[in-house]
Amino acid sequence: MQEVAVLGVGLHRFGKTGDDIVGTKSVTELCRHAIDQALADAGVSWKQIQAVCAASSRFSGGKGWGLNGNDVVEDMGSTGIPVYNMSAGCAAGGNAFNVGYAMVAGGVYDMVLVVGGEVMPKGMIQTSGVEEVTDPEFLRQRCVGMPGPSFWATLARRRMHEMGTTEEQYAAVTVKARKCSVHNPYARFQKEVSLQEVLASPYVSNPLRLFEICPVSNGAAAVVICSRAKARQFATNPVLVASSAVATMTFEDALPRGLAGPAPQGPSLHTEARAAVKRAFEIAGVGPQDVSVTELQDNTCYYELAFPEEWGLCQPGEAERLLLAGETAPTGRMPINPSGGFVSFGEATTAMGVFQIAELTWQLRGQSGGRQVPNARVGLAQTLGLGGNATAAILKK
Repeated sequence: MQEVAVLGVGLHRFGKTGDDIVGTKSVTELCRHAIDQALADAGVSWKQIQAVCAASSRFSGGKGWGLNGNDVVEDMGSTGIPVYNMSAGCAAGGNAFNVGYAMVAGGVYDMVLVVGGEVMPKGMIQTSGVEEVTDPEFLRQRCVGMPGPSFWATLARRRMHEMGTTEEQYAAVTVKARKCSVHNPYARFQKEVSLQEVLASPYVSNPLRLFEICPVSNGAAAVVICSRAKARQFATNPVLVASSAVATMTFEDALPRGLAGPAPQGPSLHTEARAAVKRAFEIAGVGPQDVSVTELQDNTCYYELAFPEEWGLCQPGEAERLLLAGETAPTGRMPINPSGGFVSFGEATTAMGVFQIAELTWQLRGQSGGRQVPNARVGLAQTLGLGGNATAAILKK
């Protein structure tokens, strides 16, 4: 195995269809912007890319089959390179990064482009998009009446019961996130909000309010990775990929996932995320105490409180205190989502795992401006996707 480096990163600012940021851009146009930026950041040309790992979904074009990477190659130049299209729901970007990392680490290729981009439909994300009776996710939404926000609300309500979390503390996560995104030129929302404004936003599913749930967004992210030996030709001290891991849920997961699956055994929630993070730590040879900065998947504010406890970044029931003490801000002892997170960007599903790699790379380079974490040395990225998919990656300086 050879060491892997992040050579270049790029983002397209996130927004919604029809606004003055994204306008009428296609997925491919969004991706091209991010790719051009990543290539320029790396100091390489398109012809030097040996393979493409693209996150894809049913939203992301690709000739109607999610062949996002093929659209990218046709747009950038048909050089004959292999394309790998990865689909894993909201974990697709992290999944594509994992495949690219594995191929570079294994010596299959020296330089790989990882890309994800999305133009999202309006409204809350629906799982299958069709009335398919064989799809347990469709049945859950239709028969139980529980789309994503209602599912997150049950998790949030459970934490309120078990940990004493208040609605004001959930709202404080959004307040902190928007303070960070003010300094992020790629975020969809770049204005601070007060606690009162968050609490005044309407309920989507009690106890979660509109400002506490990430919207859907259009956006794209791209990363150029290569072997460390190759990186020395372009950078003297590149950011390294210490690990990349993928996992799925385990039997002890307490969440009901499918009609034909085993009965939930609990009490653990989202065991796929915990397993991916644990594996990433093991491969990298580091522990929670070594993490300088974390970019985690905050579809809702609940996750920013629950996940750090589940992964050992802090003690159970401690997250609220750390949040209110400013310890999860960029200058705190446990910085969480200094980018502004999904709550500030909105979710362009397949781009998110790649977006996190870009954000952590800028942090470890010291290029994050007003959202910079001082002396950042180790960064943790995590995504969670439909079907019990999860990814985690650790970058280091």
